[in-house]
Amino acid sequence: MRNLLNFLARFSNLIFFLFLEGIAVYLLATGNHYHNARIGNSVRGITRGLESRISNGRSYLNLQEVNEKLLAENVALRNRMERMIPDFNPGFSSFTDTIFNQKYNYTASEVVNNSVNRQKNFFTLNKGYRHGIKVDMAVTSQFGVAGVIVGCSENYSIAMSLINVDFKLSTRIRANGYFGSLSWDGHDYRYAVLSEIPQHVVVNLGDTIEATGYSAIFPEGTLVGTVSEYEKVGGDFYKIRVALSTDFKKLHYVDIIGSLKKTEELDLEKLFK
Repeated sequence: MRNLLNFLARFSNLIFFLFLEGIAVYLLATGNHYHNARIGNSVRGITRGLESRISNGRSYLNLQEVNEKLLAENVALRNRMERMIPDFNPGFSSFTDTIFNQKYNYTASEVVNNSVNRQKNFFTLNKGYRHGIKVDMAVTSQFGVAGVIVGCSENYSIAMSLINVDFKLSTRIRANGYFGSLSWDGHDYRYAVLSEIPQHVVVNLGDTIEATGYSAIFPEGTLVGTVSEYEKVGGDFYKIRVALSTDFKKLHYVDIIGSLKKTEELDLEKLFK
């Protein structure tokens, strides 16, 4: 109580001034229609500004929930599209679009740990075998290939990143269909190297590089990156530098893709090896 009295005594002149100012403003606003309208508009403008800031703050706080809903909707749409693809007719008709031979299940996941500055990079996902995740499932970001599942626990899984020197992927140049092996050279996380492309093939800067689907892990046509430079390095092949479409320093939400026909395909191929 003493502190309150000391405060009032110290600022009594200011408080009295503000009180008189309030009375003056009130009399001005109520005694003149013009000033009443101007003051009312100013108050409403301040109120709308505060409401807008509060609304923006609430929207920002709800972004996590919105992202999770969008991811769930995206996965549901992909699975619905897979179910709409007609089954392959085993007759002897001409059929070249191999996408119709592949069926995949998609599930969204969040990256909870990640590395980009090692020779062998991995990232951890917040879903495991309890959610249906298995080893050798593909992992993609919204921009393209990200990695492959190499280990699972009940609630988590580990993926080998594309930027891992042990990672190999069969890819092709979309413009001409020539395929080769893509790997990471351990230097810049933004680039990988595509090899085994013959030198007689026409290669252009900006050409799209995509997965061939030969691995039975990644769906055919999954984006990998674009040609940033290329050179002839002896022999009969190019060394092509590929700018990766996935930014691994921003990797957050991903899709885990399971092939429903992978086991059947691999079991058949083993008979002829």
